[in-house]
Amino acid sequence: MQSGLYVAISSQIALEKRLTTISDNIANMNTAGFRSTEVKFDEIMSRTGNDLNAKISFVSQGNDYLNTQTGQFNQTGNPLDFAIRGDAWFAIQTPAGQVLTRDGRFTMSQNGELLSTRGYPVLDAGGSPIQLDPTAGAPNVGADGRITQNGRVVGSLGLFTADVTQGYLRYDNSGVIPSGAAQPVVDDAEVGVVQGYVEQSNVNAIGEMTQLIQVNRAFEGVSSLMRDSESSFGEAIKTLGGSR
Repeated sequence: MQSGLYVAISSQIALEKRLTTISDNIANMNTAGFRSTEVKFDEIMSRTGNDLNAKISFVSQGNDYLNTQTGQFNQTGNPLDFAIRGDAWFAIQTPAGQVLTRDGRFTMSQNGELLSTRGYPVLDAGGSPIQLDPTAGAPNVGADGRITQNGRVVGSLGLFTADVTQGYLRYDNSGVIPSGAAQPVVDDAEVGVVQGYVEQSNVNAIGEMTQLIQVNRAFEGVSSLMRDSESSFGEAIKTLGGSR
């Protein structure tokens, strides 16, 4: 009976983690460039008692991973708004180091620096801040990320790839810090820049709300089962204690 309680507790821990990720996804369903968090759970087998063949199945605490599905592109007409076609990221320089993002809503400072919405420098493929000519008007950006002003090449938007399956940290909403080093994209026809568009969050609001209801019901069901098991366990102790 105690083993059943341990299994139920492991289930509640897993459900609580899933509930946290769903809540975070829903909170960011309108965040530009946000990629939703999913959780993968594994089954863990454990022996019970002295019987080597008797095993109990537990659920792991789960591992987070990013949903890499591209969000919808919304046309803005703003020449400093950019979206990425394909599996790649922009890079910005922050106090935490280089951060990857799909949020391409950039601005140009009075000095010509290309900045993110948080005021962080946007980086080129070499990892250096992009410097534009503040007197040359709005830039034109090609599919390869090359930036021109008045017909002259002034820089290039850096596009990077990273293996986020090896671990990552969130940073400022849609920002991501991968555990491994990001690599610049080189000659990849499937990756490119679209000017005048912004990628929206890839969160499926209806799907997340449905999962939220399912997880809440599952959590309540496990809690009820634990209460019933605890009550039965208590009654068994009383019965055995009174039979002496």
